[in-house]
Amino acid sequence: MTSTSDLEQLAEIELQKEEEEDEEDQRCVTDGPSVPPSSTFSLDSSHPYYDVARHGIIQVSGDDKYGRKLIIFSSCCLPPSHQLNHQRLLEYLKFTLDQYVEMDYILVYFHYGLRSSNKPSLKWLREAYSEFDRKYKKNLKTLFVVHPTNFIRIVWNIFKPLISHKFGKKLTYVNYLAELRDHLNYEQLIVPPDVLRHDEKLRAAQRGGPPPSVKTPPPRPPLPTQQFGVSLQYIREKNREAIVPPVISQTVTYLKEKGLRTEGIFRRSARVQLIKDVQKLYNLGKPVDFDQYSDVHVPAVILKTFLRELPEPLLTFRVYSQVQDIINVESSLRVSRCKHIVESLPEHHFIVAKFLLCFLHMV
Repeated sequence: MTSTSDLEQLAEIELQKEEEEDEEDQRCVTDGPSVPPSSTFSLDSSHPYYDVARHGIIQVSGDDKYGRKLIIFSSCCLPPSHQLNHQRLLEYLKFTLDQYVEMDYILVYFHYGLRSSNKPSLKWLREAYSEFDRKYKKNLKTLFVVHPTNFIRIVWNIFKPLISHKFGKKLTYVNYLAELRDHLNYEQLIVPPDVLRHDEKLRAAQRGGPPPSVKTPPPRPPLPTQQFGVSLQYIREKNREAIVPPVISQTVTYLKEKGLRTEGIFRRSARVQLIKDVQKLYNLGKPVDFDQYSDVHVPAVILKTFLRELPEPLLTFRVYSQVQDIINVESSLRVSRCKHIVESLPEHHFIVAKFLLCFLHMV
């Protein structure tokens, strides 16, 4: 049986091998950490963890397809160990997670870029894992490890005795970035340029050359009964001019009756397969009985999913910049500005927005 110390030594050897291979293949090698895209990363110097946060190692990056917050850890953004206090890194990670752990959330770990020079010690990893108590582990739904290597698998074996079976089931290895599209809103991910280049290199190597272009088949026309992924106008035309889509009216009605006293009604998720099954029923025009699921979060997630999959957002692309600018409007004028924005929406969107706002006021 291999001892822990032997595994640790093996992990170090594997990491050094990976570095050597990467330096041979890489067209442009830098000693410093990768820099996060400036368009997605800005930070106030008064931030309590500015010394760590400025590197862009940890970032919050939108939601997955079921409304769960995405938190990214990018190894390539780690500076050399002598330039970073790893205890502060742990504190900053907890500081970030503390804002979201009361809700379901997803972790995405970009492994590429971890080197001997910037790697936290295995002792630090043990201490970090022990500090993450049930509060952090309970609502973590999936830990995606992107571009795993032998080093990752060896480290996993070192930690196996410490990790519960239940937590271990949350680990998902992702060999290529494209695989994340099946689980996440990929366009919302903040992917460092180094990771993108590495992924391109891996895909090219898999094919023995540059990956061939793939022709996307033309989209199939929606079913007449389709409810998800189609426009509000389409739904209205196919549902006898119903002014509020059936999914919205039915979920809101149910939540009004049985969900108003549930704390954090929109903060928790439901089983992914269950949500897919309910979506399928709606899209096929079949009746949905939320009572049979015995979980008030199911209609709440269905409502969020419906809104998220609208081709045109409820508040529309046209007024997106106006919504973003609300924070720059003087506080005494914000209500009137919001009212003006909502009233300027197209008819279908205005009716649904008004219906939802009346409901959310009750929540």
